[in-house]
Amino acid sequence: MENPVLKNSILEVKNRVALLTFDRDDVRNALTGTEIASDILKALSWSNASEEVSVLIMSGAGTAFSSGGNVLEMKERRGIFAGTVRQIQEQYRQGIQQIPLAMEAAEIPLIAAINGPAIGAGFDLACMCDLRIGSEKSVFGETFVSLGIIPGDGGAWFLQRIVGYQRAAELTLTGRLVKADEALKMGILLETVDSGVLLQRAWELAEVIAAKPPQAVRKAKRLLKFAQQGSLSDVLDLSACFQGMLHHTPDHIEAINAFLEKREGRYTGQ
Repeated sequence: MENPVLKNSILEVKNRVALLTFDRDDVRNALTGTEIASDILKALSWSNASEEVSVLIMSGAGTAFSSGGNVLEMKERRGIFAGTVRQIQEQYRQGIQQIPLAMEAAEIPLIAAINGPAIGAGFDLACMCDLRIGSEKSVFGETFVSLGIIPGDGGAWFLQRIVGYQRAAELTLTGRLVKADEALKMGILLETVDSGVLLQRAWELAEVIAAKPPQAVRKAKRLLKFAQQGSLSDVLDLSACFQGMLHHTPDHIEAINAFLEKREGRYTGQ
């Protein structure tokens, strides 16, 4: 498959890992007023459909991961922020709200390499990923209330699943900023590294995952997501179904042989 045509982002693929870099540092990689939101949707769709991709990393070029909504657009009532109540509602549904739906439906693991501030919808985007790695430059803020609005992109759903209701309420209702060391303690970040090796560390983690049997990785990811909401009995039923499917794959046999022969597996995704 040919790479999708992106306008404000760059997509690279190597060793079954895709890296999507938001490339609008002039507006701190804002998700509104740019084509980044559209690029994310295209990259997700392409990566999910590609048999050559097992993991997708997201990061930002320049100083920020993403500043979220463009505040100048809000002031001038342009783009997604223009129109009547009904029109704005529909623009959210057909626009930025497509991102959380696509992120939640993604079969491949998603890693956020947070190179700088992740603010508002940028913070929520990071929370939509399965794994988050930061550096001393990472800063997080659920800042919507400070602008007289609320998380319109699913942040209220994602954040409390990471930090719990009480902490999510505190961050959402105060809009305060959280630096990397506190974010690590809260569980927002999996780990922090020096900014100079952030992408290298994200690639290392992604390549460990991408080296596993591809179908097992995708089904394990789907099972984890389903288990966040499903009952134990439903999770067990789905686990049995996936297990039956995977036991019949050539990659499962290859994994067993590689284990017994003490070598790396050579997987085809079959």
